[in-house]
Amino acid sequence: MKIVVLDGYAANPGDLSWDGLKALGELEVHEYTAPGDTQSRIADADAVLTNKTVLSREIIENAPKLKYIGVLATGFNIVDVEAAREKGIPVCNVPTYATEAVAQFVFALLLELCHHVGHHNAQVQKLRWTNNRDFCFWDYPLMELQGKTMGLVGLGRIGTATKKLAEAFGMKVLCCRSTPDAPGCVPLETLLRESDVVSLHCPLTDRTRHIINAQTISQMKDGVLIINTGRGPLIDDAALREALLSGKVAGAAVDVASVEPIPADNPLLGLDNCIITPHIAWATGEARRRLMDTVTDNLRSFAEGKPVNVVNP
Repeated sequence: MKIVVLDGYAANPGDLSWDGLKALGELEVHEYTAPGDTQSRIADADAVLTNKTVLSREIIENAPKLKYIGVLATGFNIVDVEAAREKGIPVCNVPTYATEAVAQFVFALLLELCHHVGHHNAQVQKLRWTNNRDFCFWDYPLMELQGKTMGLVGLGRIGTATKKLAEAFGMKVLCCRSTPDAPGCVPLETLLRESDVVSLHCPLTDRTRHIINAQTISQMKDGVLIINTGRGPLIDDAALREALLSGKVAGAAVDVASVEPIPADNPLLGLDNCIITPHIAWATGEARRRLMDTVTDNLRSFAEGKPVNVVNP
């Protein structure tokens, strides 16, 4: 079996091993693949692994030996799964590898909004504390999480893990899901009205695109905090910018952007009350190791005739 990895660098920039896949066949690993090179690189591949390299209908239909597609991620929108299904090609993803990592990162972002640790450290390093007349100083209002309400939009694996952390901080948690009458959940309008922190954990669909917009922001508390570790297009960037400038939203922290890498004209850039990190919530060493192990297990199971984590059955 010939195995081709189209864009392995993000998952494994060199600190992990590809040996598990090497044991399953002839392995060819590319750090990146330009769109124009995809077809030629998978021309004689039996199995293809991709992270963000697009496998369109045309590419899949013109790959004569292709029998398996593995995604080095949870999201699989870069693969035309229907085209693969029509050719009898299973598409397998990795659904759970980063659950704890992303939930932890939600609180890294939230705690930064609460305490501005990075800013205050920078001021100390500039000797501002050294030259201060008082024994302490702070440049932003500091906030406790105890007793605050966190609203989770989406309650899958990551949302559920985030809920546990929020409760450990003594927060009240409200949740909403796509199923309006899901047990323990409230309507979106209730969540927006009552939450001090709104954190996004829903998938990106036609219904959830720009779920955070001028109208939904207007339903929130004044001074709300917004966290997005889901997908960038869940937020209308222009609407959030206006709310951050007006103070309606006191602060936002996002690990994803509507276009990635983030373009220089993104409306959220340059705002003091908006933290932006480069899509790294998933990228702990532990999570990436789980990712690599599951990708290998997925392909091994396929080779044994028992495919798992198939998204296009």
